[in-house]
Amino acid sequence: MYVDEVFEKVKARDPDQPEFLQAVEEVFTSLGEFIEENPQYKKANILERVVEPDRMFIFRVPWETNDGEVMVNRGMRVEFNNAIGPYKGGLRFHPSVNLGIIKFLGFEQVFKNALTTLPLGGGKGGSDFDPKGKNDAEVMRFCQSFMNELYKYLGPNTDVPAGDIGVGAREIGFMFGQYKRLKNEFTGVFTGKGLNWGGSLIRPEATGYGAVYFADEMLKTRGDSLDGKVCLVSGSGNVAQFTVEKLSQLGAKAITLSDSSGFIHDPDGIDEEKLAFVMELKNVRRGRIKEYAEKFKVQYAAADPKLDHNPLWAVEADCAFPSATQNEINEVDAQNLVKGGVFVISEGANMPTAPEGANVFLKAKVLYGPGKAANAGGVSVSGLEMSQNSLRLSWSREEVDERLRGIMAAIHEQCMIYGYDEKDKYCDYVKGANVGGFKKVADAMLDQGLV
Repeated sequence: MYVDEVFEKVKARDPDQPEFLQAVEEVFTSLGEFIEENPQYKKANILERVVEPDRMFIFRVPWETNDGEVMVNRGMRVEFNNAIGPYKGGLRFHPSVNLGIIKFLGFEQVFKNALTTLPLGGGKGGSDFDPKGKNDAEVMRFCQSFMNELYKYLGPNTDVPAGDIGVGAREIGFMFGQYKRLKNEFTGVFTGKGLNWGGSLIRPEATGYGAVYFADEMLKTRGDSLDGKVCLVSGSGNVAQFTVEKLSQLGAKAITLSDSSGFIHDPDGIDEEKLAFVMELKNVRRGRIKEYAEKFKVQYAAADPKLDHNPLWAVEADCAFPSATQNEINEVDAQNLVKGGVFVISEGANMPTAPEGANVFLKAKVLYGPGKAANAGGVSVSGLEMSQNSLRLSWSREEVDERLRGIMAAIHEQCMIYGYDEKDKYCDYVKGANVGGFKKVADAMLDQGLV
C-alpha cells in the first residue's frame, strides 16, 4: 500500500526521531483507505511532500548568567507546511527539545490548524534551554539572544509563533520586545501577547477550555453532557488549570492534578478556591503539586519510575483529560482508564497517548478525542488574536469564548464526517481528525502546483 511504502522511506531517513515517526505513523494509519479511494494524492506524491518540512533552522543561542558565566543552547524552528496560511505553532523551552520532537509537534500542528477552519499553516520551534531556576534577567537575556537569530524568519504573513511548554507570557513578552526592536515595527508576529499590547482575551484559557468543549460535543452524540461527571486531569500547568476551571463551570468535578514529582487525588473536587491555590502555586511560586495535598489534606502519590503505569489513570472516573506531555498514557494506563469506568478522553496535551493506548480506547469504543482535534482551542484563539491584530480591534471575552466554542463544534463536525461509521454507530475521532485535516492541506497543495 502507498502509505506503507512512504512510511518505510520516512523511517529509513529519520530513524533517530521516534516521536516524529510515531506522529507520522498515527496519521498514515488513518489515511490508507482514503488515499486508495482518491488516487490524485498518490499521483502527486502528496504524502512524500507532506512529511518533509518546507524548511528547518537550527542555530546557536549564547547568553550570560547573572554570575557572568557564558552559556550556549541550541535553538530551532521547523516551518512545516504553509499551503493554507502562514506557519503557526508554538515555541517550547525544555531540556528534552530536539529536532525529532519539534518535527513531531510541527507535523501535528499542520493538521490541527487545518481543522480549526482558520487559514493557518503549521510550524513549531524551541530550544533545549530550561527556564526553571532562572530569574527574569537571565530569561530575558536568553530570549533576546534567541530572537536575534529567529526574527529573520518570522512575520505576520510568514511565520507566527506562540507559547508552549516553558514559554509563557514572560517569555513571549521578552521575545516580542526584541523582535520589535530589531525590525522597528509593531506587528502581530507573536500570539499569546499581553492584553495591553495586542493579546486576546481567552488566549491563556483556550487550550483547556477547548478540550472541555470538545468533550462536551462528543457527549452530545450520546445525548449526554459533562454535568455531574467526575474527571481526571493530568498536569498542573496552563492547560490543566483552565481545563479544571471550565469543567467546574459546566457542572463537572475534576479530582486529580499532577506534575513531574507525583499527583494529588481530591475526591471532593478541585473547586474555585483550590484552583486559585494551584494557580498561585504553579504560576507565581513555581512550587510542587505536593503542597496542594499538604494544604487540603488529600492523597498524594509520588512518581515511581519503576512502575509500568501511572496510578493517576487507575482512579475511577467518567472522563479523562491528559494535559501534561506526550506519551503519558501507555497501554496499561489506557486499560486502567477503561476498567475504571472512563468513557470520555479528551486530550489537552500533544499526543499524550501512545499508539497502543489509543488502540485500547478505539477497541473499547469510548469517546476518544485525539490532541490534534481536542486541543486545537489554543491555536484557534491564536488565530483569532491574529485577526484582531490585523483589524486593530479587541473583541470581548464573551465574543472570543463564543467563537472558540463554535470552532470546537466545527472541528467535531469535521471529525464526524470522516470518522463516523454508520454500521457500528461509532465515531473514530482519530481517523476523522486525520482525514479531515489531511484533505484540506492536500487539496491546497494540489491547487498550488509543485512547490
